[in-house]
Amino acid sequence: MMIRKALLAGAAMLAAVTLAAPTAAQEPSYKPGPVWEASRLQVLPGQSENYMDYLAATWKKIQELGKAEGIVVDYHVLAVNNPRANEGNLVLIVVYKDHLTTAQQEAFRKKVNAMLAQNERTAATAGAERGKMREQISSTEFQELILK
Repeated sequence: MMIRKALLAGAAMLAAVTLAAPTAAQEPSYKPGPVWEASRLQVLPGQSENYMDYLAATWKKIQELGKAEGIVVDYHVLAVNNPRANEGNLVLIVVYKDHLTTAQQEAFRKKVNAMLAQNERTAATAGAERGKMREQISSTEFQELILK
C-alpha cells in the first residue's frame, strides 16, 4: 500500500512537471522589432507651405542619410484629419532599425551637420527658425513587437 501511494505521488509529480514544462520552455510569441518615433506638431497659421518645403528638402535629406547609414528604415509625414484640441495637425514618423547608442547618435549628428554644412550653433539657430513655423506638441517612442 505504501509503495502504491508513493508510485501515485510520483506519477502525479511527473504529470505536473510534464504539463508545466512546455509552458516554461515556450518561446515568446513575438520578437522586438524596429523603434518608431512619432512627433506631433502644430503647424502655425500661414506656415503650412513653408514647413512642408522644409520637410520636403532638409528633413527628407536627413532621413535619406539615415537610410543610407542603415539607421532609418522608413519615414512618413501624416496630416491629422479633424485634430482635437492640443493634438496637433501633423505627425512625423521615423522608423529606426533599433535603439541608437549615444555614440551612434553623436556620429549621425556629425554626418548630418557635415551634409547640411552646419555646426552645432548654426543647427540650433535653424531649429529656432523652424520654431516660427510650428510648435512641437509631443514625441512618443514605440517599439514594434513582431508576432511569430
